[in-house]
Amino acid sequence: MENHQLQLLVEKISISFFGKPFRHMAIFNPKLRSTGGRYLLGTHNIEINKKYLVQLGEDELIGIIKHELCHYHLHLEGKGHQHRDQDFKELLKKVGAPRYCNQLPEAPKKRTAKRILLYECSQCHLQYKRKRSINTSRYVCGKCRGKLVKIKELILE
Repeated sequence: MENHQLQLLVEKISISFFGKPFRHMAIFNPKLRSTGGRYLLGTHNIEINKKYLVQLGEDELIGIIKHELCHYHLHLEGKGHQHRDQDFKELLKKVGAPRYCNQLPEAPKKRTAKRILLYECSQCHLQYKRKRSINTSRYVCGKCRGKLVKIKELILE
């Protein structure tokens, strides 16, 4: 589906579910990552995440479009268009739009191993845990000003 097809779909959904025309632009925005779509208050345009169409199908896309059109029409009418507003919640129910979109089934990101460096004061034996290396010739113990010595490096998975 291309941007012009998305535009036609949004206009069709706007007329059939809201009884009002959509007079602005609807486009796919490849930069959207964690949301299905967004309504831009300044331009009144709607941006949609194409990944939701590809991975979850057209039904999910239609739900996202209805949700964004709720923001659009309520904002233009000067009514409560935010998620917390009663007008918004009622319009979502009326048109059968989801309050939130489903999560994308992408593979979870691999966790990287944590590196912990352990330093100890050579005089008072106070230990310091750090994530980043310390220049031991430049820094001293905060308690007694003794020399710091690197004891070990732990890697936690």
